[in-house]
Amino acid sequence: MFQQIVVAVDGSPHSHRALEVAKELADRFEATLFLVHAYHHTSDLLGYEEFEKLVARRELAGQAILDDARRRLGAVRVAVQEELLEGPPAEAILAVARTRHAELIVMGTRGLGELKGLVLGSVSHKVMHAAQCPVLVVC
Repeated sequence: MFQQIVVAVDGSPHSHRALEVAKELADRFEATLFLVHAYHHTSDLLGYEEFEKLVARRELAGQAILDDARRRLGAVRVAVQEELLEGPPAEAILAVARTRHAELIVMGTRGLGELKGLVLGSVSHKVMHAAQCPVLVVC
């Protein structure tokens, strides 16, 4: 049923639960699992003397989140790929899903109600409304 599954990871307890669910689904369907993390734009750092070091710090922090997700997965029977992107998380998740022809996106939520999610513009809300494939939001 699912051959390509995208899972968004940000290091939060909600994304850890989403990762567990995505792993179970990937194992069941023998799907490739794409771990996606997006870090903040670095353009806000332009002009700083230490620009390259600051950008590297953001990339390292993002890679650490992906490395932690890999450790949490443990031994898996399926292919796992990592996508570390710069930019807004919702747009990054959607871009990977489109590029990798994902049949499912799995992500966590902060547990916000529908009205609060609309007001705050939550990532999960944006992805749910713009994705071209099913989205499973794990609480």
